[in-house]
Amino acid sequence: MKPASHHLAKCKHCHAPIVWCLTSANGRRQPVNYEPDETGNVAVMQGADGLLYVRTVTAARPEIRPGEWQAMPHHATCPSPRRSSAPTSRATQGVRPVPWQR
Repeated sequence: MKPASHHLAKCKHCHAPIVWCLTSANGRRQPVNYEPDETGNVAVMQGADGLLYVRTVTAARPEIRPGEWQAMPHHATCPSPRRSSAPTSRATQGVRPVPWQR
């Protein structure tokens, strides 16, 4: 099963087709690849409100239920680099000296 075409969006970094889903755990938005993937670790379903919801496929709940399809989170496959913990070109060198004021 594939999501409806009106859910289709594009990744702003690599321009791959994605869908935005709400996580079932905390309601945050998560990008998921548009194409279903048998190796994916999330299950996506369309709710009664027309929104897409995603849950993680875990050892406790490994089955894909009727109405769900298996997919891959887009962060796992996007070739574009993301934020890193590497220092920026504007590295800090300590505290800026400021004259004491009385």
